[in-house]
Amino acid sequence: MEAEESEKAATEQELLEETDHKLEEEEEQEESEEAARGSKKRVVPGIVYLGHIPPRFRPLHVRNLLSAYGEVGRVFFQAEDRFVRRRKKAAAATGGKKRSYSKDYTEGWVEFRDKRVAKRVAASLHNTPMGARRRSPFRYDLWNLKYLHRFTWSHLSEHLAFERQVRRQRLRAEVAQAKRETDFYLRSVEKGQRFLAADGDPARPDGSWAFAQRPTEQELRARKAARPGGRERARLATAQDQARSNRGLLARIFGAPPPSESTEGPSLVRDS
Repeated sequence: MEAEESEKAATEQELLEETDHKLEEEEEQEESEEAARGSKKRVVPGIVYLGHIPPRFRPLHVRNLLSAYGEVGRVFFQAEDRFVRRRKKAAAATGGKKRSYSKDYTEGWVEFRDKRVAKRVAASLHNTPMGARRRSPFRYDLWNLKYLHRFTWSHLSEHLAFERQVRRQRLRAEVAQAKRETDFYLRSVEKGQRFLAADGDPARPDGSWAFAQRPTEQELRARKAARPGGRERARLATAQDQARSNRGLLARIFGAPPPSESTEGPSLVRDS
């Protein structure tokens, strides 16, 4: 898996290098054609991309450092995300450090008045230390510069406007999703309150489980006794049970056969 990702990155890098090489050849060809026609060379601005901006590095610093190589026009730095800055503040608070974080930047664009100067600056300063003096706070940071072929400031403005629009749309979608979740929660709470309020309503069907137990023998006798003529039948049944228990007790005392055997009729004798 890692090998495939590395191969894919290598092919993408090769394609980018080929595209840059083609653009450079086209620009050189255009310049040579203009020189061959003997016309006056046009001054076309060029833009250099800064891929790395160290902490506390400001547009004024880059203007002062790069103005020594040519006339610098507009400079734009992309500020870091608010979420990243908030996380930095939270990490400093948990670590016990009292430090005020200023706004840092992630990338930047620098416009030179002449694109040939921009090409020379990107080629000569790339991967070199930012600060030449020993006490410079950017001495151990390296320039990460890249000249953008046929890239104008209007392209950058369009790109930034597109990113702002995408950010607004994402924010609207997140707010709508949060609103839907909140409405669903409120509806669920209201439904639960209505359910609890209707719990004591007699018109509401009882949803609890109802278990029925089989009647005991005493309950059955009580029901029979409650019927017309049932008292006498209950009295006779009680007397029969008592007599049966008395006969069984006498049989066990005197060793007589059980009442069921003794009360049976005489056995049949076969004629000889």
